[in-house]
Amino acid sequence: MFVGTGTMRTLRNHIDGEWVESSAGDCLDITNPATAEPLCRVPLSTARDVDQAVAAARAAFPAWRAVPPVVRARHLFRLKHVLDQRFDEIAAIITRENGKTLDEARGSLRRGIENVEHACGIPTLMMGRALEDVAAGIDCEYVRQPLGVFAAVTPFNFPAMVPMWYEAGLPPGVLNLVHGGKEAVQALLEHPDVTGISFVGSSAVARHVYEEAAKHGKRAQALGGAKNHIVVLPDADFDRAVTNVSESLFGCAGQRCLAGSVVVTPGKAYAPVRDRLVEAAKNLRLGYGLDADVTMGPLVSGRHKERVLSYVEAGRRDGAELLLDGRATRVERYPRGHFVGPTVFDAVRPEMTIGREEIFGPVASVTRVADLDEAIDVIQRSSYGNATSIFTTSGRAAREFRYRVGVSMIGVNLGIAAPMAFFPFGGTKGSFFGDLKAHGQDAIEFYTDKKVVMSRW
Repeated sequence: MFVGTGTMRTLRNHIDGEWVESSAGDCLDITNPATAEPLCRVPLSTARDVDQAVAAARAAFPAWRAVPPVVRARHLFRLKHVLDQRFDEIAAIITRENGKTLDEARGSLRRGIENVEHACGIPTLMMGRALEDVAAGIDCEYVRQPLGVFAAVTPFNFPAMVPMWYEAGLPPGVLNLVHGGKEAVQALLEHPDVTGISFVGSSAVARHVYEEAAKHGKRAQALGGAKNHIVVLPDADFDRAVTNVSESLFGCAGQRCLAGSVVVTPGKAYAPVRDRLVEAAKNLRLGYGLDADVTMGPLVSGRHKERVLSYVEAGRRDGAELLLDGRATRVERYPRGHFVGPTVFDAVRPEMTIGREEIFGPVASVTRVADLDEAIDVIQRSSYGNATSIFTTSGRAAREFRYRVGVSMIGVNLGIAAPMAFFPFGGTKGSFFGDLKAHGQDAIEFYTDKKVVMSRW
């Protein structure tokens, strides 16, 4: 996995069942975002590295395609066993790399395991359909067949997963890992032996990936950014609602695509929700995620911290009222950590920078509206459509909301509208580019072709 000596080890790529050095000359330094401890260096792999990985996958494809689905599923069951067995170890790695609290790391890992569990049902998920006598003496059926080599461009580096796959006994070449940046992604998009691309990242890059993939005749699912609104109606249980809303806004330090960003408060909900939200934010405890009682960790890097701070300044410049300022927050034990405390703005209008752009940090906006109709209008005006939530005790209001709002993932009395692994995951508008979403049956559709066979004997 590593090459070199000293504290800053350089990660290797995993190609054709072996850990190999990248041909890259440039690397990124990865540090613990809470302690600033050096962890490793990640190579920005070249097109040549990508070509080697694709060649290995293409060579492995015919034999792997011929493996019966029940046998493939056994590899997945072994992977699940390894992940469960080393659960705490992997969760701690996530905390050290990404800054999440240990509970958040465990939660994200559990989500990953749920996806593996769902994939264990591949013998059933891959089944086709048949119908006799579609015409006199003619039968028709379709079967699902894998299409070829696919690439996944993921938003966070997760090197712990590849050794786990290796322990699951996958044949060489079936799964390859290439660390990289723009050059590696572009090489995948242009490679003639890559059938499709699955991407998660910013909307600007997601659009580029989708357009480039289409230009080169590839399938693409490109998940982009988000600006998620949470509506709290006057009939909601404010204490329960704000507990959930606070977790949505500030969990993972706001660094997740399902995080709430704008709290929309119609009518009499405005003042009690605003005041409770500020108090909840003040009670969060910042620190290193491996320490006890920490409820919010740092941002992932110093560069990202500066980006988040620039949005706080933009909010002030545009005239929003800063109710809680987290910019000066310090954690005494970790003076070099990339910490930004919970920040809350009031009087945020949809046209403001912080009201329309993705911040990806612990910065909450409160927007006051007259009623549910205006709340829905605020959401509909957004260029994003990833997730949204409503808190209410009215079934009629909840139905009206879910019926009218043009967002793909909706929570009712839930702050995080996170679908389970067997449901589709992805947004609309500027949050998603493609046709078939991630997870669930859509994932099976994305990676396979339906071959139709007409028979007469």
